[in-house]
Amino acid sequence: MSASNSTILVVEDDAIVRMLIVDVLEELEFTVVEAADAESALEMVKKEDQVIDLMMTDVGLPDMDGKQLATKVRELRPALPILFASGYAESVEMPEGMQMIAKPFSIDQLRDKVKSMLPTA
Repeated sequence: MSASNSTILVVEDDAIVRMLIVDVLEELEFTVVEAADAESALEMVKKEDQVIDLMMTDVGLPDMDGKQLATKVRELRPALPILFASGYAESVEMPEGMQMIAKPFSIDQLRDKVKSMLPTA
């Protein structure tokens, strides 16, 4: 599976940050769908015809935090890899298939982290 075949759901309430992440991922030839909050993200995840290979979410969202969102998403799509982005250096235990990237991150860090989490064909 090449990167260009992978679809990433980006959940970030800060429009500028979201735009930057989306631009970077698209530059890396990923298909990107975006959500400004957890509710919008859940709506996308619920659509059975919406392909999502990885969800990248900010930990601090206005309506529910990224971890609560991840729990709900995993109920719908148990195998979906989830990448948390956090401005806080948290060394929290991540469940299987979930990882953390610290903000600010470089394009290379983001690329490497995303590629490491995507299933390879």
